Amino acid sequence: MEQISKIKTEQRNAGTVDIDRVSTLELVRLMNAEDQKVAVAVEQVLPKIAEAVDLIYRQMCQGGRLIYCGSGTSGRLGVLDAAECPPTFGADPNMVMAVIAGGPIAMTTAVEGAEDLREEGEKSLREIGFQAKDVLVGIAASGRTPYVLGAMQYARSLGAGVVGVTCCPGSEVDVEADIGISPQPGPEVITGSTRLKSGTAQKMVLNMLSTGVMIRLGKVYSNLMVDVKATNQKLYARAASIVCSATGVSQEQACETLEKADYAVKTAITMILCDVDVDKASALLEAAGGRIADVVLAQENGASKDAYVRQFRDI
Repeated sequence: MEQISKIKTEQRNAGTVDIDRVSTLELVRLMNAEDQKVAVAVEQVLPKIAEAVDLIYRQMCQGGRLIYCGSGTSGRLGVLDAAECPPTFGADPNMVMAVIAGGPIAMTTAVEGAEDLREEGEKSLREIGFQAKDVLVGIAASGRTPYVLGAMQYARSLGAGVVGVTCCPGSEVDVEADIGISPQPGPEVITGSTRLKSGTAQKMVLNMLSTGVMIRLGKVYSNLMVDVKATNQKLYARAASIVCSATGVSQEQACETLEKADYAVKTAITMILCDVDVDKASALLEAAGGRIADVVLAQENGASKDAYVRQFRDI
């Protein structure tokens, strides 16, 4: 059995050995000081994150999905990120999915033994119909979780793209991946409690992966989430606010246009910016792969509809 003390995420933090004897204020200061190291660690792996975003984007353009896989904290972070994509970006729930060792119950109850079963990782992917055009992101702070490794090996056997997110460079998960993303935030405040800095680092990476892909897919215009689905009063108000911010029109005009567009925010923005009706706006967006910026640019350049469609035919 591997000597656990040699694993980076299991090493003791010399700066917090007295954390059980300090004041509460000093305790949280120590934690805050350690947390500040996380963003710096993630910064060191930005090129790898960008490479993974581009891979996932290419596969999604071919009908593929982003699938997260993990156990414990790592698995829950994957489920959390996947669950946020539909309301934030209007993404189909099947576009970004997550599997977790132990199944859904593991989201709220620790099912620690489940992570030791390598064959369960493959089984989880088979159950969701994982295909070669999908991309698997295996998440494991230590980089050695059998459940994750089993899923990664199955994905590779199909020829699918595989990304690893760990906090241990050179670990099995890091090596097994086509793209290994391994920020090193350092030893945890509480030895081995990878829900802390390691979990924060992993969440930051997942934020960039899903958000970066959604931006590339045209689900963001400027920095506005223009594919948000208005399903309650709060989101109706947000939709109107987004239209106002993107176009500079009044709240009244934003609401009127949204009603004509059946509360499709992208369509409403395009109608206003390009001064077209709902059908024309929808056609322009479809031709541009849903990217408002490209629609506006083409209109500013005076492109005809036919030329515009040809321009974006292969997107």
